[in-house]
Amino acid sequence: MGRATCIRLAAEGARILAIDVDSAGLEETALMIKEQGGRIESHLCNVTLRTECAEAVQRAVDTFGRLDVLANIAGIVRFAHSPEMSEAEWNLVLAVNLSGPFYLCQESIPHLLETHGNIVNVASNAGLMGQAYTAAYCASKGGLVQLTRSLAMEFIKKPLRVNAICPSGTDTQMNKGIDFPDDLDWKLIGRFTGIRGFAQPSDMASAIAYVASDEAKMIHGAVISVDQGMMAG
Repeated sequence: MGRATCIRLAAEGARILAIDVDSAGLEETALMIKEQGGRIESHLCNVTLRTECAEAVQRAVDTFGRLDVLANIAGIVRFAHSPEMSEAEWNLVLAVNLSGPFYLCQESIPHLLETHGNIVNVASNAGLMGQAYTAAYCASKGGLVQLTRSLAMEFIKKPLRVNAICPSGTDTQMNKGIDFPDDLDWKLIGRFTGIRGFAQPSDMASAIAYVASDEAKMIHGAVISVDQGMMAG
């Protein structure tokens, strides 16, 4: 989803600093965009560490002279029987999905206020509904939804927009690499896979690009479901 968003925004003329813990993935994304004539710089960053988030934001400002959009896309999921989930796994999911976006928001907001910029958080339909075996993921994405709303209210009188999109199941590496524990009730999981199937990363990139654009200047504090109707009923 992050790669698709980089490709989409670069095609629209954005200058991008892409961050990730996967150096090979960053290099591949950068090469794809440069071959298409786009401008991108890559930066290794572990979003669970506040110092590295600060360094990434400063790198963007130093490289491009300004910051207009922060897109918080990094995420992980862990399926587990809740009584058996380890403390380490719980802490990791919350750190990547919630603490990381908060750290990046903290560091980015002063720069975004200068440019009248905006933040797009990628939450999930799991932040709006209960899903079996994903207590940490639901908690982290629900927290990200509320972080979005809280920041939107805090800066409602300032030149900053803060919004979130909530994808349903998307055909990403995250979803392809899920390690399911034994003895799951697959009927419970089937309730939140969606009738229309998986979306593509480019579908979410389109939503992010719109919310980040000047065309969405009236959208602030919104939590937008991009889920093929999952939350409709």
